[in-house]
Amino acid sequence: MSAEKNVNKWLITITVMLPAIMEIVDTSVANVALPHMQGSLNAGTDEITWVLTSYLVSNAVVLPMTGWLARMFGRKRFLITCITLFTIASFLCGAAPSLGLLIFFRVLQGAAGGALIPMSQAIMMETFPPYQQGMAMAIFGVGAMFGPIIGPALGGWITDNMTWRWIFYINIPIGIVAVIMASFFIYDPSYLKRARASIDYWGLTLLVVGLGALQIVLDKGQQDDWFNSPFIIICSAVSAIALLCLVYVELTHPHPIVNLRLFKNVSFSAGNLIMFAVGFCLYSSIMLIPLFLQTLMGYNATMAGMVLAPGGVATLVCMPFVGAVIQRYDGRKVVLLGLLIGACSMFIMQRFSLDAAYADFVWPRVVLGVGLAMTFVPLTTVTLSTIAKEEMGNATGIFSLLRNIGGSVGIAISATLLARYSQFYQTNLAAQITPYSLIVQSRINQLKQATMLRGVDPVTAEKSAYAIIYGTVRKHAAMLSYNRIFFIVGLAFLVIIPLLLLLKKPVRHVRPAAH
Repeated sequence: MSAEKNVNKWLITITVMLPAIMEIVDTSVANVALPHMQGSLNAGTDEITWVLTSYLVSNAVVLPMTGWLARMFGRKRFLITCITLFTIASFLCGAAPSLGLLIFFRVLQGAAGGALIPMSQAIMMETFPPYQQGMAMAIFGVGAMFGPIIGPALGGWITDNMTWRWIFYINIPIGIVAVIMASFFIYDPSYLKRARASIDYWGLTLLVVGLGALQIVLDKGQQDDWFNSPFIIICSAVSAIALLCLVYVELTHPHPIVNLRLFKNVSFSAGNLIMFAVGFCLYSSIMLIPLFLQTLMGYNATMAGMVLAPGGVATLVCMPFVGAVIQRYDGRKVVLLGLLIGACSMFIMQRFSLDAAYADFVWPRVVLGVGLAMTFVPLTTVTLSTIAKEEMGNATGIFSLLRNIGGSVGIAISATLLARYSQFYQTNLAAQITPYSLIVQSRINQLKQATMLRGVDPVTAEKSAYAIIYGTVRKHAAMLSYNRIFFIVGLAFLVIIPLLLLLKKPVRHVRPAAH
């Protein structure tokens, strides 16, 4: 691609990575500012979470449409439009005077940002020759990892030292630079002709309704007690019907908005299933670890972030090496090793206890970071290597969508299991605390005596002792729940390994000899 127009491939790389990093950072940066937004906009807890949900819904809807939209409007024009709209929406989010307007502008921001990552991946896969595509995805992965590493910390610092509105305003200068660079260095390849065919209105409608309702179910299900909520039942039914109809419409339409025929490619289908499962495992662990640290260990948000950060740094450091390795060796074997390392990290986390020190939490996270580096880069390269250039936009959009949906499913299931297991273990542990247990009575007497020494009357001291015992039971029940879920996530890493057999071995491309 770069050779065709004599554009330096590294300039193209920087150009497409800027908006991608901007979108990735913005996905995570808003989380830490929610309490400040809630107070500023006089919103309830249930209401303020729509700031996140609205972004995820519109983002998920646009992802699989990326290839179609690029063909409709031209890739360069579409990319510049997305960056521009994302930047404008960021300004409007920062200036929003009410919660309703903030949610509306977040919908616009999510829609504009949905295409940035798949477009960036597609352009990079075409910019670099086949023998360098692994390194290209590694470079993209390095940029992508800045989001999870600096996003929460940046959001916290800006919120504490300025106002939450500046977490959106910081996108403006980056967006302006990205638009200027895209205008000079990105172009439409000769094979990508702008589509003049009729618009697939039914497919567009069903996609918006189906994915939008699905994302709402996954994001709000645990909060609304799943299928005990009429709202969740209705959204689930709407999503299922719309997505089933979407499959039929897209397979019969001559110019579908989402090319589901790509799934006839067995290697592509297997790669997407693996990425769905990896997204499930990754997002589950990212949610569980900070919760464990803050609710059970008493860590503040900064310390919890310091536990997660080394894992992100490990991924960052390993990705270039992984990119170099898969230029020489079978990428499927690297993915296998990455999945095994990921499973090992989860089984180590299964042994987290309430007596663990900071280092005990950090090193399993570093192990996971190494495993993720060995999974994401080669899996992306192997999965997309069998796709024709004309369909690369479609393929990267679907690939990113499956990763995000896998993450949403992982978070939803983990949150549900955490609540259910906590109740289960709490009931079992509480059943062992009886007046007839000598150990329990001895501990209660010790606590009671210690409280009475501070001048508290016997009745109040006894109540305090029982409260302490009950608090200990709850903490241990929660600890056991986290341990069980880490084990389940570890099994999920292992269960998907057989799918590697369906991945097509990449054709070995030899680097051209220098003349």
